[in-house]
Amino acid sequence: MDEMRAREVLTAAGFSAAADLLALGENAVFAAGELVIKVGRNATGHPELRARAEREVALADWLAASGVPAVRAAEREPRLVEGHPVTLWHRLPDAVRPAEPRDLAPLLTRVHALPAPTAFTLPRRELLGGVERWLTLAGDAIDPADADYLRERRDGFAAAAAALVPHLPPGPIHGDALPRNVHVGPDGPVLVDLETFSADLREHDLVVLALSRDRYGLDPAAYDAFTAAYGWDVREWEGCAVLRGARETASCAWVSQHAPANPKALAEFRRRVASLREADPEVRWYPF
Repeated sequence: MDEMRAREVLTAAGFSAAADLLALGENAVFAAGELVIKVGRNATGHPELRARAEREVALADWLAASGVPAVRAAEREPRLVEGHPVTLWHRLPDAVRPAEPRDLAPLLTRVHALPAPTAFTLPRRELLGGVERWLTLAGDAIDPADADYLRERRDGFAAAAAALVPHLPPGPIHGDALPRNVHVGPDGPVLVDLETFSADLREHDLVVLALSRDRYGLDPAAYDAFTAAYGWDVREWEGCAVLRGARETASCAWVSQHAPANPKALAEFRRRVASLREADPEVRWYPF
């Protein structure tokens, strides 16, 4: 899905095609007045994408009832527009500053203290579940040998992750715990992007920033501030390398889907795969 297609869906949903594009990744996110509109990828043939949108809206209500600061849905059900799930959200006040890792820690502490919801079921964190779909979307734009390599890694890390013994009690997690998914408004930090919420190892939420420190150039001092605020450093856990490897595999495959239309994405995909093949954990990864 590119921006043009997302705007076509936006128009079909009854909104102006001139809405401001805020982000384009797994979803296209637009701002329109007091609303934020998320246009998902085509769910035709992928019913899990529609189910994910439905669960994200339900999650917003559950978090509100649980007292967790998070984005709130403006409609209780997703719309299905030309095969694409479309969800509406209340627009948050302007940020007072960029979110930092330390802003994430207290939000995760509150989420990690919650029992599982009773009105709906949270899935496992299928971190590797999108690999096949992303590689399929990449098609001939990537080397088939690279695709096969990532499939082999997926299978190996999936088996290893299933055998992990957690340090923390499993339960609800955000699933993509990064500062970019925190909005710091006048009333403090708020969680956004709820679609990866799961019930699984709490360590999933903590490995994300550990990987950011090592691969994406996160300031070690900012990482230390996060671990101090949370109260534990996941790198002390012997299972950290397994979840890190699984996330690196998923991150490579996610980039691949953008390769057909974006030369920078293709170059970054090749860079990431090469660093995995060479077992070089020091190679920096970059946005594209």
